[in-house]
Amino acid sequence: MAKTIISAGFDFDPDGLLAAKNLEEGGLVQQAIDKSVIDWDLQYVPWETGTLGKSAYSVTKIGSGEVVYPGPYARYQYYGEVMGPNIPVFEDDSGEPTRFFSPPGQKKSLTGKKLQYSTDVNPLAGSFWFERMKADHLQDIIQEAKNVAGVK
Repeated sequence: MAKTIISAGFDFDPDGLLAAKNLEEGGLVQQAIDKSVIDWDLQYVPWETGTLGKSAYSVTKIGSGEVVYPGPYARYQYYGEVMGPNIPVFEDDSGEPTRFFSPPGQKKSLTGKKLQYSTDVNPLAGSFWFERMKADHLQDIIQEAKNVAGVK
């Protein structure tokens, strides 16, 4: 039995294909996803002055695929647990502490006490804001990415 061997070759440019759809690393699709995550997170981030939620816009390198919330308090706000040691400060005669002080230079650890979040300004404020936002808005973020990629 005779064999016929056909050699076939083609030029394939995966980077060009990715770039054509804005899918390259740090490209427009990743930038849209990062910004969309921050935008949607704003509804879920604890909100007293807005500093924590808005800080992600200035600190995150949009397109990196990593959203950053800076500051020493961001971690415990995210996990929803008070970190200590906490020394009460009494600034009036009520007998109740008006605030707490954590000495600098001492290692902080979780205390087991849950944070209480104000929902006056932001009704969805609370811990694990990214996971809760993603459960509600993952399809919105995916649609935004598809729009930027030109995919229906």
